Amino acid sequence: MTTSNRVYNFSAGPSVLPVEVLEKAAAEMLDYNGTGESVMEMSHRSPEFQKIIDDAEQDLRDLMNIPDNYYVMFLQGGGTLQFSMVPINLLRNSHKADYVLTGNWAKKAYEEACKFGDIRVLASSEADKYSYIPKFKSEDIRPDVDYVYICYNNTIFGTHFNEIPDVGDHLLVADMSSCILSEEIDVSKFGLIYAGAQKNVAPAGVTIVIVRKDLVGFAPANTPIYLDYKTHASKGSMYNTPPCYPIYIAGEVFKHIKRIGGVTKMHELDVQKAQLLYDYLDQSKLFKGTVAKEDRSLMNITFVTGDPDLDKKFIAGARAEGMINLAGHRIVGGMRASTYNAMPIEGVEALIDYMKRFEQENA
Repeated sequence: MTTSNRVYNFSAGPSVLPVEVLEKAAAEMLDYNGTGESVMEMSHRSPEFQKIIDDAEQDLRDLMNIPDNYYVMFLQGGGTLQFSMVPINLLRNSHKADYVLTGNWAKKAYEEACKFGDIRVLASSEADKYSYIPKFKSEDIRPDVDYVYICYNNTIFGTHFNEIPDVGDHLLVADMSSCILSEEIDVSKFGLIYAGAQKNVAPAGVTIVIVRKDLVGFAPANTPIYLDYKTHASKGSMYNTPPCYPIYIAGEVFKHIKRIGGVTKMHELDVQKAQLLYDYLDQSKLFKGTVAKEDRSLMNITFVTGDPDLDKKFIAGARAEGMINLAGHRIVGGMRASTYNAMPIEGVEALIDYMKRFEQENA
């Protein structure tokens, strides 16, 4: 298959990857960098793989300006395992945490954390189908919580924290699975950031954890060894066999972002893509966005026609024109266009062109 045969993949994850990264990976599939073997076959204890993971970490540090007093770890288990690892490792004093519920994944994280301590809902937009980011003030936070938890971008519902919330002196933890590397973030304002890679970074299988060093090493004595951040921090993410191939692809994606101008340039491109689609939605007589304008995501753009049967017709027609995975999440329906970093602007333009034609025929 040539690049001309590729569809525009609007999947929320696993999702589109940069073509040049895929082409490089294909060229190196049987022989990585003259080693005569694939990265898929390579020993994680080899000097060749050590360089791959070291370079990936350094490139990510460069891209996100990660301070030296933070560990960067490449783990397994997806974002879902972090729902458990975060409270196990960070509930160390009061065993209290406040969670902001902005979508399905934040709620799942909250429910898991409730197994480990006194966990409270600080703010929630669940009653309004998570159509906005609920507001809260730092004084609303319980004074003795060990941390405050947010999901920075809400993949299913299409909302996003468009500024880092004020949590005062409290520790802030964020799931950035669906927006990492799409905007510049002051890492020092967070105690811990994690991100499943299968949206903006790599294939499913590796999860990035960025955690301040002074927060590591306080898991309870009976913590399963894999669930203790100290285990991975002390072994350079290689306590056991890491997800070698996704780490390799992640490293190539980091290099790609560096080549195009870093996160600043990436953000400019993401804003451009999202603005095109939102501008069309705002003037359309058929399609309507589903979230508050001030809380719109750049990564996951959700919309409906108001008629479920017409939504299905639209999705089927898009697929026939080479635009796939536009169906909204099964719990909300409608449509969702995920315009992650690797989605070319041509894909968004093709989608808008199809939407215009569909509207003329069906409005």
